[in-house]
Amino acid sequence: MRSALKLCTSTLLVASLSLAVASIATAADLLDRIKAKGEITIASEARYPPFEYVENGKIVGYGVDLFEEVMKALPDVKVNRLDLPFQGLLPGLQTEKFDAIITSVTVNKQRYDTYRLSLPIADASFSYVKRKGDTALNTPEDLSGKNVGTQAGSAQLKGTEAFSEDLKAKGLAPIANIQTYVDFNEAYADLAAGRTDAVVNSLPNLLYLQTQRGDVFETIRTTFGDPTYFSWAFRKDDDSKALADFIDDQFRKLAADGTMAKLQEKWFGFTMKLPTDALPEPKS
Repeated sequence: MRSALKLCTSTLLVASLSLAVASIATAADLLDRIKAKGEITIASEARYPPFEYVENGKIVGYGVDLFEEVMKALPDVKVNRLDLPFQGLLPGLQTEKFDAIITSVTVNKQRYDTYRLSLPIADASFSYVKRKGDTALNTPEDLSGKNVGTQAGSAQLKGTEAFSEDLKAKGLAPIANIQTYVDFNEAYADLAAGRTDAVVNSLPNLLYLQTQRGDVFETIRTTFGDPTYFSWAFRKDDDSKALADFIDDQFRKLAADGTMAKLQEKWFGFTMKLPTDALPEPKS
């Protein structure tokens, strides 16, 4: 009888300990689980130079270097990076297929309200690129009546559509046709071949494109629409809060010690003044 009682007590103790461990695991937030597991799974679109792109079979770029600096604060955590089309990133984040989006997510009101966005990693104001020598396109207003390409599902697409409406409100013809592409390389190929007149993207990307293919393209440096930024994205819940706060804290340190400016100079050829207190709420 005593033996059976002891066995029953032991069984209850093991069960209680198992429940306690399970309860602690459930209570731990995403950052705690990442530390315990020793791995973080992130998603990127490695077709967006100079932020993330593939060179000699390896993903490189400004965002890659920046994340490596951030992860120095978590030296025991391995990075598992997924390379996905941009159109699958935000839906995948919501369904918890990965822990965070570590790629250039252009901030807009809808994303600001839906996701927890990091402090800015770069300026993302919109402009466009044309074929070199095209004298008909010199200002954003010259896109009136033209065929324009940009990426499907992107903030650049929404910005292009809004600018087309602005043109109409000014009494000008709207953009004749907005052609969308899976990634910007396809859009640039159509531009070079004369199948579209211009491609709208964020100015840092276009200036980088010009350094690589200045014999073919020319960037218009005048931006349109409201000033905006690139951020990284997290789920907007209590579980992801500590991870997002950790990233923001690292950004502040990297901005303060000059590391972020050095990376911008390396990848863009210039530095950007970015907010470090909080991400400004976008108007649209």
